[in-house]
Parts: sequence; structure tokens; C-alpha cells
Amino acid sequence: MKYAVDASKMKQIDEFTIEKIGIPAMVLMERAAYETVSVIKRNIKRTDRILVVCGTGNNGGDGVAAGRILYGEGYDVAILFIGEETKCSPQMKEQLAIARNLELPFENCNKLHAYNIIIDAIFGVGLTRPISGYYADIIEQINASQSKVFSVDIPSGISADSGKLMSIAVKADYTITFGYQKHGLLLYPGVEYAGKIIVADIGFPKIAAEQANLDTFYYEKEDLNRLPLRKSYSNKGSYGRVLVIAGSKGVSGAAYLSAKSAYRCGAGLVKVMTSEENRAIIQTLLPEALFSAYDEVTEDSEGRLRRLLSELDWASVIVVGPGLGQTKEAEYLLDIVMNKAKVPVIYDADAITLLAGWMDYQKLAGQSRIDYLTERLQEQSVLTPHLKELSRLIRVPVSDISDNLIDTAIQCSYNSKLTYVMKDARTIVSHQHQRYINVSGNHGMATGGSGDVLTGIIAALIAQGMTLFEASCLGVYIHGYAGDVAAQEKGHYFMMAEDLINALEKVLQLKGQ
Repeated sequence: MKYAVDASKMKQIDEFTIEKIGIPAMVLMERAAYETVSVIKRNIKRTDRILVVCGTGNNGGDGVAAGRILYGEGYDVAILFIGEETKCSPQMKEQLAIARNLELPFENCNKLHAYNIIIDAIFGVGLTRPISGYYADIIEQINASQSKVFSVDIPSGISADSGKLMSIAVKADYTITFGYQKHGLLLYPGVEYAGKIIVADIGFPKIAAEQANLDTFYYEKEDLNRLPLRKSYSNKGSYGRVLVIAGSKGVSGAAYLSAKSAYRCGAGLVKVMTSEENRAIIQTLLPEALFSAYDEVTEDSEGRLRRLLSELDWASVIVVGPGLGQTKEAEYLLDIVMNKAKVPVIYDADAITLLAGWMDYQKLAGQSRIDYLTERLQEQSVLTPHLKELSRLIRVPVSDISDNLIDTAIQCSYNSKLTYVMKDARTIVSHQHQRYINVSGNHGMATGGSGDVLTGIIAALIAQGMTLFEASCLGVYIHGYAGDVAAQEKGHYFMMAEDLINALEKVLQLKGQ
């Protein structure tokens, strides 16, 4: 697990390190410069010409210091300083003075084309307003050049908080970021501008991060070791029972995909509750699964309710929604689950659409839709909407959500015990004050049924004893990793949801490696 920070958290860490611990800002700047130089030297030739393009802040100071170190080692380096020197930070002023004392060459923007390596040190993580004028012109020239670009801390023009473009941004080949990964380097479109990202340790003490109360993280390959342990002395009952309430008449695919992925991820028993019409298909495609028909004729409504309640009591975790439809039957099933389930519930797909529709007809008496969900659903609930479903659920435009993924996640879960899995190119999992940003996966996963596979994976992990938040974070990572494996084998254009399930075998075998 690695932490990621926004501009505010990074500022807290920086200030605590300097003011409370006593490590001088110039020491941190020199370490940042040496780490930048280390990356650059591994990726350029001695004959390359290097131009450091720097602004007035400490990001510019990092760049000037890196240029000075390279110059001292015999590289062909020049500085392009843009901005007013009177507005420079104290550290930037010192770095400019050192560079001039060492007689580093200074260039003007007309010579930018003469250099094939550019160090972008114009703006750092503190940028909060759109770029325009002379700065925008320089960035356009950098992007139009054929130069290899190294960005210092973050590509100039990318919001460290959201990954949004501040009207224009440098397109880097490499980004050397300091201390911690930045939100804006994980989220789109920022990740597309960053190139290869290197997180460099420049000496921020652990206590500085602790004081900042870091609350956002991401997983890497070694986090597969978080998978629940399998015990030698165990049986199918040891690994939980997943009830998948999914599918409608003639619609069996979503139920099948969720159930099969739950089995592939280690659930002991999986039961599919779907329309009687789907029995032959489910039992043929997935003979391992138990089967129950929710529309089976019973002697009376009370008898039917007793049978449904017995199925809920059987389960360790319940999935409701994939392919369920939006009929009266689906509404009835969802209502029973919401009011009677005593185990964790994953609300997915049509269940979320139905929830949104119900709220449209409710008189919430000034209560927000998010607060209504918090009050109405069990504490042990996971909601797995994609952004369009989330938009219907909380009545916020998709564009606003996509521009503010982290903020939206905070709003949804901060005062709630629900877990939200906000599915997007960068899926966000949020529970109370914690956020997870997923970095696995690829665009080949944008295919029908992919979300049903994810739901089954999360359900299996909950069934095996993980908390809802842990299972959701790890489930999303495993799902994306399976997509990456499938893309290598099939290619992005040819991937189907079942390819993700087939890839799970390889992914789960990586535990312990």
C-alpha cells in the first residue's frame, strides 16, 4: 500500500518537515534536484542538449539546482527562466544566484527548439488557476517540440488535486515526484500527461506524514498478499456463502458472471437466485452453483416471503442487482433485501437504478439523497455505481463527478458507514474518511459484464472474512490486474468479461511472489 496526497497534504508535510523537524528547505531542494538528475542521467546521452525551463517558485528552484548539477558533471545545460525575478521564492532566488555564480548559460524562448532534452520546472503542485499568456505559449512550444521532457514533481499545468488540466499542461515523458504520489498523477487526464512516474524519497520524515493524517492510498502487486489465507483444515463452509440475486427472464449473463467470479476468487459456496427461465443456462454453464428461483410459484405470498427470507439467512454476503431489471418483481426483491438482510449486501447495477428511482418519488423533506441512503441502507452495504449510475443516485451531473472524483467520494461517504465503489477509468473506493484510488486495469475492460465480474470478486472476499472496505479495495485491484493480464493475452480490442474471470487464476497465483 502506498499513500497519495493532494496539494494541501503535501504542503502540510513540507511545512512540518521544515518548521517542526528543522530540515532546511534548501536541503530538501538539493535532494530533489539530485533525485531528478539521477533519473535524467539514466535516460539521456552525453551528447544531448538540456534546457531547464523554470518558473518563479520552489519547483523552479528544483529545476535550476538539477540543471546546475548536470552542468557541473559536464552536460550541455542552459536555463530558460520565465517570470519576474522579484516574485521568486527565497529558495529560487538563491538557486538563481548560485547558477549565475557558476556561469550557467541562460537562454530565451526563441532557442527552445535547439535543445532535445527539456526539464519542466515551471509550476509545481501548488498551481490553482488556469495558465494563460506567455506561460501557455511556452508550454505549447514544449509540447510541439520533439524533445524528451522530464517534469519536476508534476507536469506543469496539471492539478495535483484532481488531475485536471489548468487550461494547458506539459506532456512529459518522465515525471519525478517527491515524497508521495500525487492525486493528479493517478487520475485522468493527469496520468496521461505524466509519462513514466518515479516517486523519489527526498527525506520527509515519517512523523510528518503521520501529522498530516494521510487518508488516500493505492495498491501495487505486493498487495495481493492481502488475500485471505486458505487453511489446511477447512471445508467449503469455511470460505463463506455468496447469494447472487440477479438476472431476469431470459437475462442470465450478469448472474452467471458474478457467480463464477465469486467462485474463482475463493468463495466456498455460491447460490444464484434468478428467474426460473434461467435454470437450464445457469446449471449448464456453472454446475458448481446452487440454484434458486425467485419467481417460483408458491402457495401464497406469505409462503414465498418465508422462502426468500430463508435464502437471505443462508448467505454470508448478498449481491443484488446485476441484470435484475426494473420490474415490480425486482422492486419486491430489493425491498426484501433492504429490510430483512442481516449480512453484508452489495448493491449493484439495476439495484442502484431502482434506489435512484425510489428517491425521485420520495419526499425527502430537505434531507440530502446521500443522507437518505445512509439512513435507509444497512451499515454493512457496498454500492458499486459507475458514474452515470452515481449521477442518477445523488443527482449530480456526470461531468461534475468526473471532474471532482475525490471530492465526490468524500461527500458520499464521509458521514456514512456505507462503502462506495465509484467505477471509472480510475475507480475510487470510499468509506468514511478513507479513499482508495485504483491504478490497475485498462480500456479493454470497457465491455459488457466487466462490472458483474467485479461484484462477484468483492462478494467472495467479503465471504472469506475481509471487511467491506478492504474487500472492495482489493477486489477492484484484482479485477483491474486481471484486465491487464487478459489484455496481454487477448489484446484490448478482443477482451470480453469472461476473459477477466479466466485471468483471475494467474493473478491470484501471484500471492506471495
